[in-house]
Amino acid sequence: MAEEQPPKASGPGKAPVRDPWQAFSHLVAGVLFYGLVGFGLDRWLGTRFLVVVGILVGAVLGLYLTWKQLPREPDDEPPKQPPA
Repeated sequence: MAEEQPPKASGPGKAPVRDPWQAFSHLVAGVLFYGLVGFGLDRWLGTRFLVVVGILVGAVLGLYLTWKQLPREPDDEPPKQPPA
């Protein structure tokens, strides 16, 4: 198996380059998976609204996963040293 490489820096700001397909796949997978879970629950419980709830939950969780993988900005202040 190949090891996962960290994102490479490019451009004047040297910001890491992220793969937009990864964000797209998080959104699509979340919507499909939780939409299917909602569909199954709708069939099982005899309701008609859980598929919509599942799709919305999947979209929110996909956005959350994408947000968690964004690079963090370094703090402007250096870390404080404990008194000696």
